[in-house]
Amino acid sequence: MAEYTLEVNTGSSLHAGTLDNLYVTLIGTERQSERTQLTSFGLNDTKKVGTYTVTTLFSLGFLLLLKLEKDPFLESPEKDWLCSTVLVKTPKEDEILFPCHTWLSRGESVWLRGGRATKAFEDLHPRLVDQRKKELVQQKLMYKWRKYAEGLPYILNIDGQTAVPAEISFSFSRAFEIRYEYEAGLAELKLKDLINSTEQFESFEAFKEFSWFKKAPIPEYVSEHWKEDDFFGYQFLNGVNPMVIQLCSKLPSNFPVTEEMVKPFLANGSSLTAEMEKGNIFIIDYKIMKGLPTRVIDGKPLASTAPLCLLYLNPEKKLLPIAIQLHQQPSEDNPIFLPSDLESDWLLAKIYVRNADAIHGSTVSHLLRVHLLAEVYTLSTLRNLPMNHPLHKLLIPHHRYTLQINIIARARLYGPGRFLGETSIGTDGVEELMRRGLAHVTYTSLCLPEDIAARGLESIPNFYFRDDGIRVWSIINSFVKAMVAYYYSSDSEVSSDSELQEWINEIFHYGFLGRHDSGIPSSFQTVEELIKFVTMVVFTSTSQHAAVHSGQFDLQGWIPNAPIVLYHSPPTTKGQSSMEAILANLPNKSTAGKSISLLWRFSRKYSDFLSLGTYPEQRFEEPAALQMIKDFQAELSSLSVTISNRNTELELPYNYLNPKEIENSVTS
Repeated sequence: MAEYTLEVNTGSSLHAGTLDNLYVTLIGTERQSERTQLTSFGLNDTKKVGTYTVTTLFSLGFLLLLKLEKDPFLESPEKDWLCSTVLVKTPKEDEILFPCHTWLSRGESVWLRGGRATKAFEDLHPRLVDQRKKELVQQKLMYKWRKYAEGLPYILNIDGQTAVPAEISFSFSRAFEIRYEYEAGLAELKLKDLINSTEQFESFEAFKEFSWFKKAPIPEYVSEHWKEDDFFGYQFLNGVNPMVIQLCSKLPSNFPVTEEMVKPFLANGSSLTAEMEKGNIFIIDYKIMKGLPTRVIDGKPLASTAPLCLLYLNPEKKLLPIAIQLHQQPSEDNPIFLPSDLESDWLLAKIYVRNADAIHGSTVSHLLRVHLLAEVYTLSTLRNLPMNHPLHKLLIPHHRYTLQINIIARARLYGPGRFLGETSIGTDGVEELMRRGLAHVTYTSLCLPEDIAARGLESIPNFYFRDDGIRVWSIINSFVKAMVAYYYSSDSEVSSDSELQEWINEIFHYGFLGRHDSGIPSSFQTVEELIKFVTMVVFTSTSQHAAVHSGQFDLQGWIPNAPIVLYHSPPTTKGQSSMEAILANLPNKSTAGKSISLLWRFSRKYSDFLSLGTYPEQRFEEPAALQMIKDFQAELSSLSVTISNRNTELELPYNYLNPKEIENSVTS
């Protein structure tokens, strides 16, 4: 007689247990066990772990697979069960971990692989080869690509939230908290009669009338400093869109700033040419927004701008705007605004820049380059890398909730009648801007160290996004390098991994639309190539998302600092503005209320938040891999302490890339 002891673990999520019958079949190299009933009372939410015995007449040989089934127990209520892992102790006292992490409905079964993570070419037994192929066929039937719009990344072919498979959906607690926050925000807007109010705010101070603004120190700081030039410049480095600023060594031909214009704002005796040679001049150029379609209100299209802004790093190391042009084509009715202009003129020019930055940041830097691309990475992983593949085990924690949050975003944020349709550029403009954005995405721009170098930003001071981001990138890269090198001992193992090649091929074609000029690889030939790409995927899905997402309420909750819509045409001459006219130009009460409510919910840290480096589900069995995860977490923890200490010395702390504040995936 041979006895196998099974420890069956239910997942930690709320309502993960079941009262249904559970059955198991063990499949070995020599034979398989009888279908064995484990329990007639299931594993409920109190009893998370069950220990059972499977007895066979002879040894099964080396265990290959485990089949787990769930059937009704009498008339018990139907309820899905989340199986976390099954740990099997063989007659020889060997312990084999079978990761599951799958929700089973009544009458369903799942085939589990145990032991070391493997690539396809390492599976030699016919049963393993067959099971691997069947798993991928099933996954590709469940997760299908769908074209969203011309020129944009493909998306998951699921619309309604109720159709989302349990394995990729929110936890019970996350779903409840999201719904609660949504209802609470809606209730506040109704209470203040702001749902459909087209009234304008009568003063800047009135923008604080929402309860979300209370006890929020950073938005309070922004409300006090948003008019100041040095805070305006600071936000291009450490705000929610630090992806546009670049070094300016030569003025664009369509930005005719003269020495005389800006000389009063430079160091005594210096010149624009001299400061450019010193590397002290930077530029913000929103040329990508030129000629976008705009939103129509009462039959009249809103005006949009594609501004240019010149910034100067002064001797006090403050980054200050010194010239703003609101349209790309220079002309008499497109003046260059200067700090010496009428106060309201200069403030209005900066507001138009902040409006462009808010739209570009939310649409290109956040929605497109993080959410939509992360959806592509997630879909390709689920479709092409079986659960036993080492990269599936490595990447799946960084794909948590990504597909469901994007389904919600499409339902509520972008598309006809959605929130982003209330921006100055409207629904059509948002789609066109994302289309242009994808056409400009390069592999270099997605890899932070290379992007920083390409934009000439290696030495600009007080650039905390760069400093923290590159350190996080380095830690992720070291972890990925160790993991990949452990599972891929040579370049030939990379090139011969058919599942891996299909993974990157689908990303290239469905995410980047086959654009070879993007620099995105369509295949991998070396270990080094694989390490770099996986580092980028993990960084994008965690740290890059945190950088463009986490500070939204902090820095944009004060509506005048980042208005998503401006109702009046940009000025064509100087000296015609006023503070009253600026207030009339800013978002009305309804739009402002919706914006602040949404940004507040974005800033929410949910009870099931997982920080970068968290691997809550045991998927790896190898001691070496488990040690690498511990080392990764230790490095992140050390950096977190360093950043926290640095922040104590800053007037305005930068905490968005503190590892303990970075969520482990795109979840909101």
